[in-house]
Amino acid sequence: MPRKPKSPPVVLSIAGYDPSSGAGITADIKTIAVHGCYGISCITALTVQSTRGVRRVQPVAARTITQTLTELASDFSIAAVKIGMLGSLEAARVVSAFLERNLRVPIVLDPIVRSSSGAELISKPGLGFVRRNLLRLATVITPNLDEAATLAGFSVRTREDMQSAAEALHAMGARAVIITGGHLNPPVDLLSFGKRTLWLRGRHIKTRSTHGTGCAFSTSLACNLALGKNMEAAARAAKEFVEQALRSAPNVGKGTGPVI
Repeated sequence: MPRKPKSPPVVLSIAGYDPSSGAGITADIKTIAVHGCYGISCITALTVQSTRGVRRVQPVAARTITQTLTELASDFSIAAVKIGMLGSLEAARVVSAFLERNLRVPIVLDPIVRSSSGAELISKPGLGFVRRNLLRLATVITPNLDEAATLAGFSVRTREDMQSAAEALHAMGARAVIITGGHLNPPVDLLSFGKRTLWLRGRHIKTRSTHGTGCAFSTSLACNLALGKNMEAAARAAKEFVEQALRSAPNVGKGTGPVI
C-alpha cells in the first residue's frame, strides 16, 4: 500500500481580511504555503481597501470569532499561531480567552495599531487590553518602530530607542521581542529574548511593493517556529524570507504593492 503523506505543520492565522491580498489573512495563507505548512484562519475584521489604502473597517462579531477558533481547534493539531490585526476590544478579549484555554504552542503577536495609510486598526481600549493581556501570552511579539513606540509610550527612532522599547515591553510581560527596523538606514531588527540581545542586519531593497512586510515577517516567523527552529534561527529565516520577497514582489496595483 502507498504510504500516507506526512502531515505538514498547521499554522493558524488570526487576522483581518485585506481584499487586495497584500496583508492580513490572504497574505498570511500565501506565506504559510510557501513555507510548506498548512494554513488555517480566523478573520477578526473585514476591510475595504486596496493598494491605495484602507477605506473602512468592519469588526467581526466576537461570538463568530470564538466559534471559529473553537471549531478549528477541535479539528486540527495546531503547531503555531500568528495574531495580526484584531480590530476591536471584543476580538482581543475572545482571542486571549481562546489562547489561554486551548493552546501551548508558539504564538507570534504582530501588534498592528494602524495601517501604513494611517487608518486606525484597533481602538484605544483594545490596544490597552493587548498591552495588559496579549503581550504576556505571546511567545514573541514583532512590532515595527511605530508600533513599538505606541506600546512603550515613547518615540522609537534609533537603535538606542529600540533597546529601551524592548526593555519596556519585557517589563509589560513580553517574553521575546523583535522590533523590526526596516525603515532605518541601514535596516536592522532587534531581537531580545532571555538575557540575549541580537541585531539582525538587513539590506535596503528599492521597491514600491512593501505592503504587508510586517505580516510576511511575523507569519514566516510562526512557520519557522512550527517547523522546529529556535527563536534566533526562526527570526533570521523570517528576515531572509522578507528580503527575498521584496526582491521578487509582484508588480500589481496602483498604490503600494504587495510584498507577496
